[in-house]
Amino acid sequence: MSDYPTEMNSVFYTGPEKFEIRRVPVPKITDDEILLKVTLCGVCGTDQHIHEGEFMSKFPLIPGHEAVGVIHAVGKNVKGLNVGDHAAADVCNSCQDLGLTMCHYCKRGEPLFCENFSAKGVAMDGGFAEFVTYNQSKVFKYSNISDEEATLLEPASCAIHGLDKLKPKVGAEVLLLGAGPTGLCMAQLLKLNGAAKVVIAANDGMKMDIAEKLNCGDEYVRLKRGGGEDTEAQWKKIKEDYPHGFDCVIECTGVESLVDRSIDFVRRGGSLMVYGVYANKARVHWSPTKIFSDEINIIGSFSQFYCFGRAIQYLDSGKLNVKGMVTNVFDLKDFQKALDCMSSRQALKIAIRPHA
Repeated sequence: MSDYPTEMNSVFYTGPEKFEIRRVPVPKITDDEILLKVTLCGVCGTDQHIHEGEFMSKFPLIPGHEAVGVIHAVGKNVKGLNVGDHAAADVCNSCQDLGLTMCHYCKRGEPLFCENFSAKGVAMDGGFAEFVTYNQSKVFKYSNISDEEATLLEPASCAIHGLDKLKPKVGAEVLLLGAGPTGLCMAQLLKLNGAAKVVIAANDGMKMDIAEKLNCGDEYVRLKRGGGEDTEAQWKKIKEDYPHGFDCVIECTGVESLVDRSIDFVRRGGSLMVYGVYANKARVHWSPTKIFSDEINIIGSFSQFYCFGRAIQYLDSGKLNVKGMVTNVFDLKDFQKALDCMSSRQALKIAIRPHA
């Protein structure tokens, strides 16, 4: 193909916390792949963990697992996808996707637990670059949303998987801790799928402003920053307002102290979902007696598999509203500024623009 690019700019990691903006060869597509010209690639809290060498990361690596853009080239076996289509991709790969003999879990139909589980942008080169390749089986077109909104497709698919795991009863009362992008997707999905009341508790500021603007919850507890007596009084007030607790508590912050506290708000027979991404060293100190006697369900929700199509339907239809969630866009060359912005907690959703 005469217009197939040969080199591209990328965020290239040689190891934890060691990256540079590097010119690298554009990956060649196979007959079953497409080449995506990346318009934007979302930055996720997981990317901070990858930066620090955690969360299954493998180096050297071009990270970025939330790439969206325009199809630039297609392999000869590709069907239903054409040059010029706006598209995003499910980055998760199991044995079957990797061309490997099926492992124990894949044979059981549980690809999310695949012993060879790998994701583009985590353990394989991803979308913090001008171009990225995907197998056609992983690619989804979108038409009714902007590229900025499309960067929320991957977080929304993770929220859908979380809802599949949680299985909240119709009429459930839910406490959701955190107001990050995937948490706000989760809150909306809960309201769309039977929750009678969704209470969002998160630090006061821009994220909660956007949560209210998008009508993500039914009630908002704007926690005072810095902790202390005022914040403790707010937690006490939640206890007073909901003396029996909540049917479901979803911890979306990735903060060790909050996941430790979260079980105190689960009512008897209720469920706690651990949904955030935590430092490897994080630990909780829950009472096994409480879990036993109150019959509390502890549920983990990690990534997703086969949820991307439903995320497209929710966003493309407008039922899941992510307008305005992307608050900051940085050029590829300013990747460090993007990391600094994320660490400052002064953004809801950050995206990287590879093409200046």
